[in-house]
Amino acid sequence: MTKIILTLFLAFVFNGCASYEKFRQVTEEYEIPSKVFNADYNSTWAAIIKVVSKFDLEAPNQEAGFVKSRWIPNTLELNFANSFGESSEVKSARYKFIINAVKGYRYGREVTKVTIYKRQMVEQDFLQGWKEVASDGTLEQRLLYRIGRKITIDKKLREIDKAREQEQLESF
Repeated sequence: MTKIILTLFLAFVFNGCASYEKFRQVTEEYEIPSKVFNADYNSTWAAIIKVVSKFDLEAPNQEAGFVKSRWIPNTLELNFANSFGESSEVKSARYKFIINAVKGYRYGREVTKVTIYKRQMVEQDFLQGWKEVASDGTLEQRLLYRIGRKITIDKKLREIDKAREQEQLESF
């Protein structure tokens, strides 16, 4: 009886490692885009909200650091991007994104890590239904870039305002 249990245990352990090897490529290949900004949480959150304000948002929550959009149709954009490739035209496509902002500290300074996950759904025809496809990463990188630029611009504007206030105090 002990040999049977030991054999089953070893088979389970070695099978678990084999299944990890099968999916290791997926975890390495499909990394969720993220970036660490050298800014405090509140200014990063304001930049996130400013950048994604043109989208239809479902649940922005500053305390949880969570922004979720509603389903956004992108059939035309996807068909145009695939028009020169080998893939066939899609009947319907939609996506939603989730942005997560986390406060942290690096070298005694406050930093914020922003992660963006895009879920892309495609319907080839009405018989197959919706299928999830991997994102190309362009929307995520574009949003991260815009958030970074917005943080930089806001920081420069605050510096200019401080200099202007200092100048007015000195001239008074």
